[in-house]
Amino acid sequence: MPNTAVLCWTTGAWAASFWLMAADPILFNAIGVVLCVHAMVLAAYLIHEAAHNTLFGTPAANRWVGEWVGFIAGASYASFERIRQLHLRHHRDRADVTCFDFKGLMERRPGVRRLLQALEWAYVPATEVLMHLQVVWRPFFVASQRRHLQRAAAMLVLRGTLLIALAAWSPRALALYALAYLLLLHVLNFFDAFHHTFEQYFVEQDQPVPMEGRDRAYEQANTYSSLVSVRWPVLNLLTLNFGYHNAHHERAAVPWYRLPSAHEALFGRQAACVMPLSELLATWHRNRVARVASDHYGTPAAGAGARRADGFIGAHGVSFMTVV
Repeated sequence: MPNTAVLCWTTGAWAASFWLMAADPILFNAIGVVLCVHAMVLAAYLIHEAAHNTLFGTPAANRWVGEWVGFIAGASYASFERIRQLHLRHHRDRADVTCFDFKGLMERRPGVRRLLQALEWAYVPATEVLMHLQVVWRPFFVASQRRHLQRAAAMLVLRGTLLIALAAWSPRALALYALAYLLLLHVLNFFDAFHHTFEQYFVEQDQPVPMEGRDRAYEQANTYSSLVSVRWPVLNLLTLNFGYHNAHHERAAVPWYRLPSAHEALFGRQAACVMPLSELLATWHRNRVARVASDHYGTPAAGAGARRADGFIGAHGVSFMTVV
C-alpha cells in the first residue's frame, strides 16, 4: 500500500505541476516548480527502491515501475537495468564506481574544469548537468557505449518531441521545468555528496576494482546518514527516507517505509553516523567549488562534537542515475 500510494502521488504531482507552471498567477508557478521538484525527487528515489526490488513482488514489476519513474526523473536515456546493475555494484564493491571519468576530462581540458568551477560558484549544478548529458552523448561517440545507442537515440527523440510540444503549449512552463530540473540536481547532489567516503573508481561497467580492505566494517565506517530531520522523522519522507543510509547499506532489502525503525534498531536514537543537516548545508555551500575537482571526499570528524562535517568536502558524479 505505501508503495502504490507514493507511486500514484509522484505521477499525479508531476503531471499537475506542468499545469501549475503554465498558469497565469505567479503563485501557481512557484507552487508548480516546487511540486515538480518534489515529484522528481520522489521518482529518483523510487528508481533506487525498484533497483533493490523493494516496491513490488516480482523483478518484472519493479523493472516496469523503475522505467516509468526513471522517465519522470529524466533518467530514461539509460535503461533501468543498466542503472540497477551499477547501483548493485556500489553495494557489492563498497565503492563509488563510475563509468564516465569526468575528473580525467577536467585534467585533460583545464578549460572545462574552470568553466564547471565558475558555474558551481554561481550555484549552477554544472557538474551534475555534465554527468546527465554524458549518458546521452557517449553512446553516439564512444565505441564501448555504442550498444546503448538505440535506447539513447529513441529517448532523445521522444523527450525532445515532448519538450517541443511543451514549448508550443507554454514557453513559461518549459522555462520553469528547466529551473525545476536544475533544483532537482542540487537536491540529489546534496544527499549523494555526503553519504560516503568510499574510494571512487572510473571503470567500464563490468571491469573489476580492487577489493582489499573493503569489508562490512569498512562500509559502515565510511557511510553516513544525512537526515532531513531527527526531531521530526516524518520530514524524511521528502526524500523517501533515503537519508537513513547506514541502515540501507546494512539491510539493503528493507523498503523505504521501514528504514526509520531499522535505523533505530541498528544504531539507536543518537547514532554517531548521523550528520547534522545544518552542518552539511554549510559545508556543501563552502566547498561547492573545491568539490568539482577534489581527488577525495574529505574526512568528517570522528565521534560526537561540534562541526563534524567541516572536513567533509563531498562527492560529485556518484548519482545512481548517471554512473552508467
